[in-house]
Amino acid sequence: MKHPLKVGFLQTLPVFGDIESNLKQVELRLKTMNADLVVLPELFTTGYQFRNQAEARDLAEPIPDGPTTQALVQFSRQFNMHIVAGLAEKDGDILYNSAVLTGPEGYIGKYRKAHIFDTEKKIFAAGNLPLPVFDIGKARVGIMICFDWRFPETARTLALKGADLIAHPANLVLLTCPQSMITRCLENRVFAVTADRVGVEQRIEDETLRFIGQSQVVDPDGRVIVRASEDGEEDHVVEIDLADARNKSINPYNDLIADRREDLYKIL
Repeated sequence: MKHPLKVGFLQTLPVFGDIESNLKQVELRLKTMNADLVVLPELFTTGYQFRNQAEARDLAEPIPDGPTTQALVQFSRQFNMHIVAGLAEKDGDILYNSAVLTGPEGYIGKYRKAHIFDTEKKIFAAGNLPLPVFDIGKARVGIMICFDWRFPETARTLALKGADLIAHPANLVLLTCPQSMITRCLENRVFAVTADRVGVEQRIEDETLRFIGQSQVVDPDGRVIVRASEDGEEDHVVEIDLADARNKSINPYNDLIADRREDLYKIL
């Protein structure tokens, strides 16, 4: 039996610090997308390269009561879609690099990035929430953020928790990620939607960040269904069949989950 789902991504070029403008641009683009689920990049309303923690704190918001999450709730209701998007979260005095999931029914949940990349460690605390899988009715959606891709345990945990699809907001600067996500899908027989950004940020002397674009949708056999350019603002929607992710058999004799040798994987 088929289980169709229309999934998409936005590849964006945010204006650093201009939350209102970045939200408006996203709203205009979502309006033209006929999708069940759309993934937006990491830190899509603020930009990435904070000069210091104080600057990040000024731009960070509480979840779910902050203006960005509330705007996403409004977009989800207006366009009848689920949205996964990355933003800077403020929880008391602590800052997290987080992602939220919203739907036509409202705010659903959040995830805090577990694996903090490079100088991000000067800004954000490591996530303290379990890796989440959310049931949105048509699909079971896992969430990870950017550098989480480098750790295979992340995608494997989401797959073992029942994810059909991994939503992956990102601000990629490492060229190896798009190809590595193919491996993550093959390892776990899941779909993955990576939403990246483009452009350059050079807000700190001698630190130039070039974002690589190449947002993509990958299927459980490691096929790239669609991949965006390296430098353009783009949006794409494709229809996938979640039955492909729910079948973990790769031939009549091998099942990727059932054949795991947990008795041999233990590190003593």
